[in-house]
Amino acid sequence: MKTLGLLGGMSWESTAIYYRLLNEIVRERLGGLHSAKLLLHSFDFAEIAERQHHGDWDGAGVLLADAARKLAAGGAEGLLICTNTMHKLADQVQAAVSIPLIHIADATAVAVKGAGVRRPALLATRFTMEQDFYKGRLVEKYGLQPVVPNQAGRDMVHRVIYDELCQGIVSAPSKAAYVDEVARLRRDEKIDGVIMGCTEITMLIGARDFDIPVFDTTRIHAEAAVNFALS
Repeated sequence: MKTLGLLGGMSWESTAIYYRLLNEIVRERLGGLHSAKLLLHSFDFAEIAERQHHGDWDGAGVLLADAARKLAAGGAEGLLICTNTMHKLADQVQAAVSIPLIHIADATAVAVKGAGVRRPALLATRFTMEQDFYKGRLVEKYGLQPVVPNQAGRDMVHRVIYDELCQGIVSAPSKAAYVDEVARLRRDEKIDGVIMGCTEITMLIGARDFDIPVFDTTRIHAEAAVNFALS
C-alpha cells in the first residue's frame, strides 16, 4: 500500500471526513485491521481563507507547495489537496513535487460521465463557481456542461460554506435553501445531476435529498486516492 500525503485543514471539518473515508475504504477493500497509510499537513485555515478573499493566490500557492514538499520528503507517494477550491493551485503544487497529485475534478468528472450525466449543477465556493480552473477542466477535458447558480444563488451557497459548514454548523434552513436552489436549477437550467463541489457540502446534503444523481466530491476523491494507494 502506498502512503498518501494530505494537504488538509481547509477546512478541518472536511479533512476529518477525508480521514474517516480513506480508512473506511481501505478496510472495506482489505478487511481485518487494515487502514490507510497517511501523512497529513493541516493548515490554519484562517491564514488560507484570508489569502483567498484578498486574491493572494500566489501567497497561498507558496504555502501549499512548501507543505507538499514536506509531505513528499516525509515519504508520501501520492498527494491529495483536500479541498475543491484550492485545486486552483493544483499545477503549482504538482510542479513542487515529483509524486503524483490526484486531482479532485478529474475523479469527479469520471464519475459524472460514468453516470451518464452531462449537465450537472456545480455547488461550491464562489471561487470554484465563478473562476475557470474547475469548470473549464470539466468542459475542456471531459466535455461536460456544468451549470452554476445565479448571483443570488452563488452568494447563498458560498455564505453557507464559510459562515456555517467550515465552522461545524449544519442548519435545517441552509439545507432547505440548497435543496430549493437545486430545484430552481432543474426547472430553469435543466440540470441532470448535482456536483457537491465543495468538500464541506457533504455535511449538509446528499443523494438522499434528490432524485437525480448527486456526486459527493469528498468521497469520490477518497475513492480515487485509495485506488491509487492500492494499485
